[in-house]
Amino acid sequence: MSDTLVKPSSAQPAPAAPKRRRNWLAIAATAVGLVLLVLLPVIIGTEVAYLKVAQYILIGAVGGIGLTLLVGQAGQLSLAHPFFLLVGAVSYAVLSGEAEADLVGLGLPPVIGLIGAVAVSGLLGLAFAPVAGRLRGIYLGVASLSLVFLGLWLGQSLESLTGGTSSGRTPPTFELFGFAFANSEPAPTILGVAIQKQQRLWFLFLALAVIAYLLARGAVRSRIGRAWRAVRDNEAAAAAMGVNVTRVKAGAFVVSSAYAGLAGVMTALWLDLVKPDENEFTGNYSLTVAIAFLAIVIIGGLGSVPGAVFGAVVVYGLQQFFLLGANEFGWFADAEFGGLTAVVLSAFVYGTAVVLVVLFEPGGAAAIGRRLVGRRAPAPVPAAPGGRDTPERNDDDPRA
Repeated sequence: MSDTLVKPSSAQPAPAAPKRRRNWLAIAATAVGLVLLVLLPVIIGTEVAYLKVAQYILIGAVGGIGLTLLVGQAGQLSLAHPFFLLVGAVSYAVLSGEAEADLVGLGLPPVIGLIGAVAVSGLLGLAFAPVAGRLRGIYLGVASLSLVFLGLWLGQSLESLTGGTSSGRTPPTFELFGFAFANSEPAPTILGVAIQKQQRLWFLFLALAVIAYLLARGAVRSRIGRAWRAVRDNEAAAAAMGVNVTRVKAGAFVVSSAYAGLAGVMTALWLDLVKPDENEFTGNYSLTVAIAFLAIVIIGGLGSVPGAVFGAVVVYGLQQFFLLGANEFGWFADAEFGGLTAVVLSAFVYGTAVVLVVLFEPGGAAAIGRRLVGRRAPAPVPAAPGGRDTPERNDDDPRA
């Protein structure tokens, strides 16, 4: 038997991929932005009306993040956000409110009431999951829209919970470790600015929005987010890879509903009132709100968490900005053209933005932002010999 000579392989192991360099400019910009947001009550001073506009934007951002996870990441159309907003607001009022002659209240601590309201909203989203598992596309959107009308009818009928459409009910003051988010004398000050109810609510809303943002980003980049996108792209292929499609869809609805419930609690605290709408097409829990949240998602970019924040600035911010102008400066006082109002004008503006996005940039503001950032990014590192370049994955991209 002859010996077989084996030549040592001349192939060298592929070099390890270089570590991703940190974008210090983006980190610095984020830090500066957070500092400005924290100091916003000091910057604005006594102009509480402007601070309420910023608070309303945070409410839209929390709700928009929840909807973009469902629509953009999991690929399920839903118009039921106003229903879960109402559920969150009513649940908080019932769980933490005091029992009165005609109203039900459990008197739990406000923190427990907030967590319970988010949980109740998520559980109702789970109850709707079997319907979502059987429907897709526009059929799912129409089915979810029925929840809006059902919620308004229940809200008007169950007056012991909601207070009815005549007077509603006042939500309990939020407290954290004995610190009440209400006016007090004497009030603490920051740089000479008294921190009263609206300033305290701003800090609360900002903390809730940041937590909601970070949780959403973590979910998108985790195994949960990959399962959402797999189901969105191809349910059959996802099932073949071992993904439980029914469970993933149900989980997406639970998460989205919980986010909407949190936005509902924030809405109740912002309005200082829980009151179901008398009209199904206007108000804080009506069909108009469903369309506004869908516009937030489309303008920001389907599936993009930062895009949902930008969409909230455009949709919710413009509406409150025009209302502020109408109340403080008399805008639209002499309006003609069929009675142009602040709400109608804001709807025209973000409706036009939606049309422009659909026609020219389906990826929304998120796609524009990625393109601008990509132009400033360093050149990609060449691939190892025999390999190929692999672009960095962006989990916020709906094509991911």
